[in-house]
Amino acid sequence: MPRIKNYNVTVKEVNNKVIFLRKLVPGGSEHSFGIHVAKLAGMPPKLLSRANEILKRLEQERTGGEQIKDSMRKIQKQAYQLQMFSIDDPVLEKIRDMLNNLDVNTLTPVEALMKLDEIQRLLKN
Repeated sequence: MPRIKNYNVTVKEVNNKVIFLRKLVPGGSEHSFGIHVAKLAGMPPKLLSRANEILKRLEQERTGGEQIKDSMRKIQKQAYQLQMFSIDDPVLEKIRDMLNNLDVNTLTPVEALMKLDEIQRLLKN
């Protein structure tokens, strides 16, 4: 396909952190930065830790495609489901509980604004 070309975004790695330089260059990337992007997106630490475990395991067994497929099957059997948006922060848990206990059908506009103000104050502290 003559009109399709492969490009990637240049990156700089500093102290195990990735900085996306916002510059497109021809060709593919040498590494996958999915875990770094997940971290930037705010994924839970447990999920990131598990992804790093799997990545390290795959990198150690990089000798052949069939070996990697076998390794992935083993990993999938061991895998457990992580919540992508789990709440580890007590402030966020408190806000979630506050919102779950609200009856929005009986809340006046002034009460709603007061609740939002209360949530803002919780987040600032």
